[in-house]
Amino acid sequence: MGEHLNPEFLKVNPAGMVPALRDGDFLLAKSRKYQTEAHWYPPELQAHTRVDECPAWQHTATQQPATNIHLCKCLLPHFSQQPMDATQVEQLLGKLTPALGHLDQELLAARPFLASGQVSLEDLMAFTELMQPSPVGCNLFRDWPQLAAWWARVEAALGPELVQKAHRHVLQSQDPQEAQWDPQMAQKLAQLVKEQLR
Repeated sequence: MGEHLNPEFLKVNPAGMVPALRDGDFLLAKSRKYQTEAHWYPPELQAHTRVDECPAWQHTATQQPATNIHLCKCLLPHFSQQPMDATQVEQLLGKLTPALGHLDQELLAARPFLASGQVSLEDLMAFTELMQPSPVGCNLFRDWPQLAAWWARVEAALGPELVQKAHRHVLQSQDPQEAQWDPQMAQKLAQLVKEQLR
């Protein structure tokens, strides 16, 4: 847990981000050494371009609302020492609903995965983003049967053990109540979370 933040790795990438590449004395802080296209893009041109289309809308349609739900339900109440704002959570869920509908009723109505008949980078991105509300008690798939079936297919394609290992920080979110926070730091973090939720 947190191996990317140890001093040895920070020599490769001071930002503590992965992937990074070390080849002898050569260091590359952001690396594409994993040949993403060879492994995570469908070979068909149209499906390939669908994967590239994904980041154009996914970061605002799914990632931001899903992350904000987690922040609103888990971190903000702890840092601010105020109860969770259920109205705000409902508003955030409302922002996510159109994207869930698009995924369920349009993309997944036509194919088993988001871009094609095989799991792709687009599926990995959406899977990770839509996972964030789960540990804080939000079942995003209850009203979206095709999305729930897609979720199971992606998990099966990746393997449940890999999913658990890769997402352990999200799935086993530490209860903020158990963490020891400096009161001034908690106040600053509460303000940052509030700004993010605007």
